[in-house]
Amino acid sequence: MTIMIEQLTREVSSGAVEAAGRAAPAPAADPVVAVLGQQSRIVALPQYLPSGWTVRPIAELDDVRPGEIVLLSGARVKDVEAARSTLPRVSRIVVLIDEWAQAELVAGVLTAGADVCVRGGHPAILAGHLVACRRRQLSERWAGLDLAHTA
Repeated sequence: MTIMIEQLTREVSSGAVEAAGRAAPAPAADPVVAVLGQQSRIVALPQYLPSGWTVRPIAELDDVRPGEIVLLSGARVKDVEAARSTLPRVSRIVVLIDEWAQAELVAGVLTAGADVCVRGGHPAILAGHLVACRRRQLSERWAGLDLAHTA
């Protein structure tokens, strides 16, 4: 399976595989987590992410680049609503909230469009959710390919 994915990645990068009449866009080689909000809450995060991952602070939503996972640290419902209305629908939005946050906040940010809501705690838990978001990004990309054109 891994060999097949590597081969498809090479073919897509070279433009050989077409989906719906056009080449599928290649994902960033190394995932990037764009962090908006309280940076102090994620200081230890990079050491729990896989090799090659980058965490970069952003000042506003307009600083998000295509393919990045957006981490809203200390966000409220209105922050998620703003992110979802500003960013492309395919953007993954992860929200980090306080450990003691009420269930209404969790439900609110998820209803507003967050893909994941993580209550504060150990950075390894947040890293696990970010890796899962990346896997969903890649699986959605592969699901859209017409594998009949790879032969």
